[in-house]
Amino acid sequence: MEFENKKIIITGGSSGIGKATAKKLTGLGAKVLITGRSKERLEKTANEIGCAWIESDVSKQEDVNKVYDWVSKTWDNQVDVLINNAGLGEFASIEETPMESYQRVFGVNTFGPIMMIKKVLPIMKDKKSGSIINIASTSSQKGFANGSAYSASKFALRGFTQSLMDEVRQLNIRVFQVNPSEVTTALGNPERVERKEIDFKLGPDQLAQTIVSLLTLPEKAFVPEISLWATNPRN
Repeated sequence: MEFENKKIIITGGSSGIGKATAKKLTGLGAKVLITGRSKERLEKTANEIGCAWIESDVSKQEDVNKVYDWVSKTWDNQVDVLINNAGLGEFASIEETPMESYQRVFGVNTFGPIMMIKKVLPIMKDKKSGSIINIASTSSQKGFANGSAYSASKFALRGFTQSLMDEVRQLNIRVFQVNPSEVTTALGNPERVERKEIDFKLGPDQLAQTIVSLLTLPEKAFVPEISLWATNPRN
């Protein structure tokens, strides 16, 4: 896939993996739209890397609709790539995790990608091409203590992604799932402050490199699922 003038949406694009990916893709000539919940962070990131932005909470249908209204007006209703990167982590024991926490986490990590995909599918089906990347987690393959809400939401996303893949392959729409292990981002921080990158843990740039590499494949090829681990995380 060549990136020049390709139209790409990245949710959760104001920081972390989304920002690093937007920066790489913009540098390769793509037209990138980043979305997120903080107008201030979005505007700062967009000015820094030269992309478009729109304030949008993926857990809200009206905000998802707003993104595609923008796409219709600004990009003539064309999207080549959707990267569902927005994520939310709330961690506690099952007994101490309120139902509201499960609802919030599923709203962003599972229902958000589903709503974004349901809106982009008619666009991609119409031209019989497109790429969708869902950023999940190695926690979509194995749960962990105090991570029931997060892990369950990613397991659900994985099942949805596999079903989607089976439905749209014959239409030349590629579906990828990327499973990072721990990445030094703002995930789990209520103030959304990014953690400082650590030499022996994954950073956003390694995920961005992986995403770009997957998209670089010829459009007749795709990798259904890939997991990315730090070599020696010293846990």
